[in-house]
Amino acid sequence: MTYMTFNRCGHCQRLSPTWEQLAEMLNEDDSNIRIAKVDCTTDAKICSDQDVTGYPTLKFYKVGQEEGVRFKGTRDLPTLTNFINEQLRLSEDYDYDNDEAPKAVKHQESPLKELDDKNFDALIEKGKVFVKFYAPWCGHCQRLAPTWLDLAKAMEFDDGITVAKIDCTEYKGICSDHDVKGYPTLLWFENGQKVGKYSGDRTLEDLKEYVNRMSGDRPKPKEKRQKPGECKQPVIDMTADAFADEIKSGVTFVDFYSPWCGHCKRLAPTWEQLGKKYEDKEGVKIGKVDCTVTENREFCNEQEIEGFPSLFLYKDGQKISEYSGNRELEDLSDFVDKHLPQHDEL
Repeated sequence: MTYMTFNRCGHCQRLSPTWEQLAEMLNEDDSNIRIAKVDCTTDAKICSDQDVTGYPTLKFYKVGQEEGVRFKGTRDLPTLTNFINEQLRLSEDYDYDNDEAPKAVKHQESPLKELDDKNFDALIEKGKVFVKFYAPWCGHCQRLAPTWLDLAKAMEFDDGITVAKIDCTEYKGICSDHDVKGYPTLLWFENGQKVGKYSGDRTLEDLKEYVNRMSGDRPKPKEKRQKPGECKQPVIDMTADAFADEIKSGVTFVDFYSPWCGHCKRLAPTWEQLGKKYEDKEGVKIGKVDCTVTENREFCNEQEIEGFPSLFLYKDGQKISEYSGNRELEDLSDFVDKHLPQHDEL
């Protein structure tokens, strides 16, 4: 994603620190995303060719395409990351068979089924369904996308098998229910039950062989699909709608994050350890909020999230403090303990 700037532009200067944060989050070695900028005072021809008439102009470019998609939203970090998320999700629906610039495949014409919270249960309830759980920002998912589409095309005329995908940044609850902890996760369902997880090579031939093997008649699994709420999670996945109820009593320590953010990824295992430390402690909750999810985006703006991760502590429904110290387990737990009632000072 690129923004066209003019060095005396006030709007450009105000955007600059946010753009630097976005670059720090996404410009990592294992990422297929690059955040860049062009100074239109020194590269006027580039800006003219791209029809830049005002500053800053923000555009998203896909590999091999000269025409970018113009960003028109508010220039805060959650909105920018959500825009990138949407563009990457849309790129999953491109026809990779065309040697020229890819043309979008209409959902209704595609053999690859797009799942969401409205059709997921109904689709997996009957027959055999092979589902890719993915995140648009995930490089491995992006590399698998054309092969997964080819697999769907290969199975298009087999009425007993469906190849599908679901975006875990949009439908986190479904992915959490099925214990999805990394991307892509490829799960096989039969008549509403999860009966297999694919872990082999991701070539079309290997995936086809797995489908052929799994589609044979086998005894039905004894274990039932795990239902939401059956397993207690040490870190609560919070949403805007339920946030007020979650924090209304006791101490709640919340990580506002973005899945793309390198600092967030490095904090994640420590945050899980923190959640486990307090999971049996009365009056203490450890939570997290994904600010790239559509329903959380405006809420994160209201919470004045200016960078990721942002760590806020709430007490009895009120925001008390923002944590800015070291992100080691001991330092984080010391911060929580300091805010607990009846804390004894040494």
